[in-house]
Amino acid sequence: MQVLFVHGMGRTSFSGWPLLYRLRRAGYKTNSFGYVVSFEGFDHIRNRLVQKIIALASQGKYVLIGHSLGGILIRAALHMLPPGIRRPEHVFLLGSPIASPRLAGKFVRSPIFRVFTRDCGRLLASEDRMFAIGALSTPVTAIAGVSGLSSKFGPFYGEANDGLVSVSELSAPWLGDLVQIPTIHTLLPCSKRVAEIILSRILASKLNNTSF
Repeated sequence: MQVLFVHGMGRTSFSGWPLLYRLRRAGYKTNSFGYVVSFEGFDHIRNRLVQKIIALASQGKYVLIGHSLGGILIRAALHMLPPGIRRPEHVFLLGSPIASPRLAGKFVRSPIFRVFTRDCGRLLASEDRMFAIGALSTPVTAIAGVSGLSSKFGPFYGEANDGLVSVSELSAPWLGDLVQIPTIHTLLPCSKRVAEIILSRILASKLNNTSF
């Protein structure tokens, strides 16, 4: 089984090292996909990821893990896969918004945010572009951190969040498996609990005689 990790905005592939280390110890072959939003538009990154997934699919069964923007890129790339290409056995979204995050709408007004995040920052702040990415038919597990400040006077108005994204922004009617854990957005790929959840979902699929 292959595992591909796609990091979040402003991070690097190294951010997934703790998670991938645990998955390798469990016997999985791991790889990462990197990008830099300051120099690449969303569509360009997505198209590169499509080619990466096609190459991965040619080697057999695989799982995709996306942190934050990485999960959005994965969803967009899967919709662009040509017919006949093997689909992933499971997709794991770590703190990856389905709806436009309210903080992105606030940050996009900042010149610094616009300079460093460019097209990807504008996508996050656009309800229309985020909605257009669409649902996945592949089995999906979303993992949400809930250790962000939830004061009713803060940006989340008392709602559970990971410091950057609220649980409601990670939710969708088509997403039936949403797990909440006590951590913050940045630390999701470092969490031992996240690795345990991923491994347990894969094991459950095996025991249920699915395509694993």
